[in-house]
Amino acid sequence: MDRVTRLASERPVVIFSKSSCCMCHTIKTLFSDFGVNPMVHELDEMARGKEIEQALVNLGCSPSVPAVFISGELVGGANEVMSLHLNRSLIPMLKRAGALWV
Repeated sequence: MDRVTRLASERPVVIFSKSSCCMCHTIKTLFSDFGVNPMVHELDEMARGKEIEQALVNLGCSPSVPAVFISGELVGGANEVMSLHLNRSLIPMLKRAGALWV
């Protein structure tokens, strides 16, 4: 859990992902299209990725990926991020985090 907290605080936007996950790709593309440069941790490419995935599940991520953190706080997965985007809350949140300057 401490490792997830530390990794989630590395940058304004941190995404825990798996390289083979289509929803992870969608969320990474969304942030990229906004001009946000998130720190992406591909759990299936990390030595201790399974441990991090279990910690994300313990935090309430279901499914475990994608798991998006903004300003070190868990925002949620694809559904939560898309809901924030559709209700126009995501961009202001990214601006407050310093991840977006436009």
